[in-house]
Amino acid sequence: MRLFEAHGALGGVWTNSLLGYLLDFDKPGFNQELVRRLRERDAINGEGMNGLSYQPEEMKVLLEELCADAGVQVQLHTRVTAAQREGRVLRTILTESKSGRQAWRAPVFIDTTGDGDLGAQAGCEFEIGKDAACPCQPMTMYALLVVKDVSALAGLMHAVGNNGQQVGPKTFRDELARAGVKPSYGAACMFPIHGNLVLLMANHEYGINATDAAQVTEATLRARSEVHRIVRALRTLGGPWEGVQIAATPEQIGIRDGRRIKGRYFMTSEDLVTGKRQADAVARATFPVDIHALTAEENKKTPYHGAGVRTQPYDIPLRALIARDVDGLMMAGRCISGDFIAHASYRVTGNAVAMGEAAGATAALAANNKAAPHDVPWSAVQAAIAKMRS
Repeated sequence: MRLFEAHGALGGVWTNSLLGYLLDFDKPGFNQELVRRLRERDAINGEGMNGLSYQPEEMKVLLEELCADAGVQVQLHTRVTAAQREGRVLRTILTESKSGRQAWRAPVFIDTTGDGDLGAQAGCEFEIGKDAACPCQPMTMYALLVVKDVSALAGLMHAVGNNGQQVGPKTFRDELARAGVKPSYGAACMFPIHGNLVLLMANHEYGINATDAAQVTEATLRARSEVHRIVRALRTLGGPWEGVQIAATPEQIGIRDGRRIKGRYFMTSEDLVTGKRQADAVARATFPVDIHALTAEENKKTPYHGAGVRTQPYDIPLRALIARDVDGLMMAGRCISGDFIAHASYRVTGNAVAMGEAAGATAALAANNKAAPHDVPWSAVQAAIAKMRS
């Protein structure tokens, strides 16, 4: 197995975007193993399995070690730039890196780019954002801060652990107002990471199409400037904010909304409302619909909302991870097949982990049996996943 990563570390939004938070994570398999290994390293905050904050640097090295132990060949700083098909079958991908342009053949490919880059390059139909005009959920620039004494800021922190899905206290936003700043995200908050290291979430970039490099660049520059402006303002308050410094801003601005590749099942809001069960369920999602304001004006009224959808625990089927228009291609993460509302629930990383586990097992079975992923029996996938977890 070969894994290509566009950035300089594994982990995607966890590491390269400094997400810092694990949501809808209470699931069997690799979710449990990852949290256990992070606890062994004293690299996680919070009880239970949901709403946990973690140390991004420990996450990076842990994922590298796990890939090495599993024999995965990792190539960093490499982007997929094109796909070549033979009829309906995806046979070859092209990548570009410091090594130049390279071609790679494989029996099965898995698109975990988040934005569905490979699926689009392979000619799959996709959706993006709320409708064709792409009013997409906003992007966020996180930042790791070092404070003088985290205990003095305890009342300003977002909760972690089993109750960690609650939004951070208004007391922090009152502090921002006292510092004379009004962040672009109306529900700005902070998370404890480790010791005096905390995570700031205060930025939103509205109306950005994640597939437009110029737009993403402008959003990144604007967002980083805002984060620095906020931290400088907090520093002027003195007291617990005396000497507060930015330890790191991310390599990649956090992206919520990209392409959703059409699969052999299309998830809809109705699946969430009815708590639909699936015979080929790879994960049971429990996260509510979480739509961040699509515009700055909307943010002033409601920073985020659930579109009036009351979500019941529902299943994510393997069919939503198998491309409809191309054979030999699977997806995992937020680029799977679903509508805007469903995506606003299943997009969180606890579900992405479970999707990746199932996609990997299916792809391996397909490759070993010279079959397409959609021809692999679900019973065989279940058996393979059970074996991995034993």
